[in-house]
Amino acid sequence: MIAIIDYQMGNLRSVEKAFLEVGGKAIVTSDKGRITRAQKLVLPGVGAFGDGIKELKKLRLVNIIKSFVNDGMPFFGICLGMQLLFETSEEAPGVKGLGIFKGKVKKISPSPLATHSLLLKVPHMGWNQIKLQITNYKLQIFKDIPGNSYVYFVHSYYCEPKEKNIIAATTKYETDFASAVCKDNIWACQFHPEKSQSVGLKIMENFVRC
Repeated sequence: MIAIIDYQMGNLRSVEKAFLEVGGKAIVTSDKGRITRAQKLVLPGVGAFGDGIKELKKLRLVNIIKSFVNDGMPFFGICLGMQLLFETSEEAPGVKGLGIFKGKVKKISPSPLATHSLLLKVPHMGWNQIKLQITNYKLQIFKDIPGNSYVYFVHSYYCEPKEKNIIAATTKYETDFASAVCKDNIWACQFHPEKSQSVGLKIMENFVRC
């Protein structure tokens, strides 16, 4: 069973429906017992970093998530769920993230040298490519995913890991940012696989089968 953490951040039902579509058994829940007993855990989310941590703390799920990850169980973070894995965010100064990965979350901002016609819109919204890192083509999560696939993004902040070897895919917008990270039993992506049509559904299917 895949437990999708319900912490009132985004349309979690669309994530559940996508997992069901690719053959996964999934439930949306904030129940600590169900989360602890799950075989796999998903932390999706849309919204602000500070609000996300606040809700997880209110539900007393922070330590449960950390224990799940430390026990080596498969974990998948999506969009805000990826950002919350890091230590800090420019969106919420002074608020500590889960700290599962070292690094910070930074705001997307157009280059001051860019001409008006080249200024980038924030949030970064719509289809963009992911560039898989050469050493990560063999990762289960990216099995049968072409290296320059288009996926769907909606975000104003991006993750900057201190450990560059966890970067599984990059995407170019303001800069080349980490659009997916992987380490051991942990996978996370900045884009929305549930909105990324066949490519996103394949990634979700790969997680079901990992």
